[in-house]
Amino acid sequence: MKNNAMVMGVKTRMIYSVLAIMTIMLGIGENTMAQTKSTTVVKNIVLVHGGFVDGSGWQRVYNTLKKDGYTVTIVQNPTISLADDVAVTKRAIAAQNGPVILVGHSYGGAVITEAGNDPKVAGLVYIAAFALDKGESVSSLIKDPPPGAPVPPILPPVDGFLLLDKAKFPASFAGDVSPEEAEFMADSQVPWGVNALGGTISEAAWKAKPSWYLLTTEDRMLPPDAQRLMSKRAGATVVEVRSSHAVYVSQPKAVAHLIEKAATGALEAANDRETTTAAER
Repeated sequence: MKNNAMVMGVKTRMIYSVLAIMTIMLGIGENTMAQTKSTTVVKNIVLVHGGFVDGSGWQRVYNTLKKDGYTVTIVQNPTISLADDVAVTKRAIAAQNGPVILVGHSYGGAVITEAGNDPKVAGLVYIAAFALDKGESVSSLIKDPPPGAPVPPILPPVDGFLLLDKAKFPASFAGDVSPEEAEFMADSQVPWGVNALGGTISEAAWKAKPSWYLLTTEDRMLPPDAQRLMSKRAGATVVEVRSSHAVYVSQPKAVAHLIEKAATGALEAANDRETTTAAER
């Protein structure tokens, strides 16, 4: 009887040991699956503002993204020169723990086109923005507007800086923003350096990175036709919205939705691009 009890005790311990190992293995499997799933979504978002404004305009977009679990950083560019703005943006990218979705509005598109060459950047999102090519600048694209295109009410430069006519700011920049908020934006403008407009792109990041583009059909700062041309050239996934240039203020959910779409598709798109490139070699 004593021997039988000992045998049963050994068998019981073996069964518990096996169960414990299975539990650990299942836990590891679940963790691995969770980690694999999480790596398909880019959780770090870096937002870059354009000219005449600062990063505070991203607040509603920021709130939506944070609520949905993203880590969000808002860059405060001095908009004095493209090189300085790229450097500031790269510092923000370097501070992120993992891959980044880089988002730019208006002139911020020029910034992300250059800064987006950083290896951490997994995808680019242009919000009514300049998706420039190598050797281009904002100045070179806006110097000869097509007949009938809206002309931004930019005042003559003072000490190398530009401002928009305050009285015309709401209609041109923020046509679908409340009058009170549009007036505040006009009165709180950030002078935009002429040198920033003249900064050229050394290499367009969208040539190597997947991109998305939110096209604003009621834009009176950056004509919709120009947006279509740039987004098509970049091979971007395009979403059109009926909005003014200040879409990130007036329609933050639409902006956040496109950013989240990029966050879930950037790594997969990059892998597909690498596979296609390898097959073509």
